[in-house]
Amino acid sequence: MRRSILFLAGFFFMLASAFAQKEDPIVMTINGQPILRSEFEYSYNKNNSEGVIDKKSVSEYVDLFINYKLKVMAAKDAKLDTASAFNKEFATYRDQQVRPAMINDADVEKRALEIYREAQMRVNANGGLVKPCHILIGLRQTATSDQKKMAQQRADSIYNALIKGADFAGLAKKISDDKSSAVNGGELPWVEKGQTLKEFDETIFSMKKGELSKPFLSAAGYHIVLLKDKQDFFPFDSLKNDIMRFINQRGIREQIINQKIDEKAKESGPDMTPAIVLAQKQKELEAQDPNLKYLIQEYHDGLLLFDMSNRVVWQKAQEDKQALERYFKKHKKQYKWEEPRFKGIAYYTKNKNDVELVKKVVKRIPFEQWDQKLYATFNNDSILRVKVEKGIFKAGDNTLVDKDIFKKAVQVNEIAGYPYTGIFGKKLKTPQDYQDVSAQVVADYQDVLEKEWVSQLRKQYTVVINRDILSTVNNH
Repeated sequence: MRRSILFLAGFFFMLASAFAQKEDPIVMTINGQPILRSEFEYSYNKNNSEGVIDKKSVSEYVDLFINYKLKVMAAKDAKLDTASAFNKEFATYRDQQVRPAMINDADVEKRALEIYREAQMRVNANGGLVKPCHILIGLRQTATSDQKKMAQQRADSIYNALIKGADFAGLAKKISDDKSSAVNGGELPWVEKGQTLKEFDETIFSMKKGELSKPFLSAAGYHIVLLKDKQDFFPFDSLKNDIMRFINQRGIREQIINQKIDEKAKESGPDMTPAIVLAQKQKELEAQDPNLKYLIQEYHDGLLLFDMSNRVVWQKAQEDKQALERYFKKHKKQYKWEEPRFKGIAYYTKNKNDVELVKKVVKRIPFEQWDQKLYATFNNDSILRVKVEKGIFKAGDNTLVDKDIFKKAVQVNEIAGYPYTGIFGKKLKTPQDYQDVSAQVVADYQDVLEKEWVSQLRKQYTVVINRDILSTVNNH
C-alpha cells in the first residue's frame, strides 16, 4: 500500500513537472543550467521596448543574452556572490521590492488612527482647541518704563473702543503690530494648550466663546483677545492626509513593516526569523508575478556582472599602462587628429617673475606630474600665485592658446588679479603617446579585453539552444 502511495505521488509530480515545462519550456541550457522561455522573454522585451534606439530581433539578442549569462556564471565561479558587500547591497534592493508588500493600506490606516487618537486624547484632556483673534501692541524687551506706560494706555484706549462697539477685525487690520494675523482681522489658527506664550495661553484657555479679554501683558507686548471659537480636537477624516504624510516622512511606515515581520516570525514558531519571513514573502510575490522574480534576479546578476567586468575588463584596462602603450603603438594610425593640438598649460600669474619660473619648474619633468609640482611650488599656502589650465587643447578650447599657439585673432579672457600670462608645452600634429588620446585608447582596449573574455567563456562553458522553443518567444 505504501509503495502504491509513493508511486502515485511520484507520478503526479512528473505530471506537474511536464505541465510546467509545457507552459514554460527551456529555451536554452548554459553549462547545464536551464533557462526558461519566460526569463528570456522578460530580458528581451525589457531591453527592446518602445523607445529603445538600437532594437534587436530575437535572433540578434540571443548572443547578447548568452554572453550576459556567461559573465554572471564566471562571477559566481569566482565566488563574488559570497562577498559580504555584495550580499548586503543585494539584500537592500531585494528587501525594497518585498518589504512594502508585508503591509496593506489597512495596516497603515490603523497606525494613522492610533496616532490620531493619541493626539485627540492629549488635546481634549487639556481643554481642546481654541481659535483666538488678537490685537497686539508690541513692546521690545528693552522698552523703557515710559514706553511701557504708553503701550498700556494705547491698549486700554483700544479696549474701551471695542466694548463700545468698535469692529474688532477692522481695528486689528489697522493697528495690530502682529502683521501676519492683522491681514486676517487678527485671527490666529486653531491653538492647543502649550503652543503660545505662557500669559497668552493662560488667558485664551480661561475664556468662553465670544468673550473679549481685557488688555494683558506678555513678552511680546499688550494683547486684547476675542475668542472666536472653541471645540474638541479635529475629526480624523480632516487630518488623515496630513497624518499619512507624517507617517511617510518620519519612517513610520518602515516601523509598521518591521512590527508586522516580527509578529509573523513569532506566530510561526521559534525557528522562524525575520529573514525567513521575507524570503517566504518573496516566493509568494514571485508566484503571483514572475516578472518580479526576474527583476530581483536581474539586479542580483547585474551586481555580479559589474564587479566581474570591472576586474576583468574596465579596471584592468585603465591600470595596465604598458598594455595601453603597446596597443596605442600597434594601432597608432587610427588615432589621428583632423587638426593640430597643443599639449601643455595656459597660465595666469600675480607676479611678473613667475611667468618664466613656471616654465623652469615643469621643463624637465613628465607632463603627468606638472599639476602636483606647480601646486607645491606656487600654491601650497593661503596665497594662490598661479592659476593654471592644463590639457590637450584644440582651437577654440582656450583663448590664450588660440592667440599664442594657433595665431587666432581673439580677445584673451582675463582673470582679475592675475595680469600676467604664459603658455608652455608642445604643438602636436598627431598624438605622441596613448595618454594624448587616453580616453579613446582605454575604451578601445576595453573592447579588446571584452571580446577576449567572451571568447574564453564560450570555450569554457557549454551552451545549448533550443531553436524550436526560441521561435515561440513572445516579442511584444
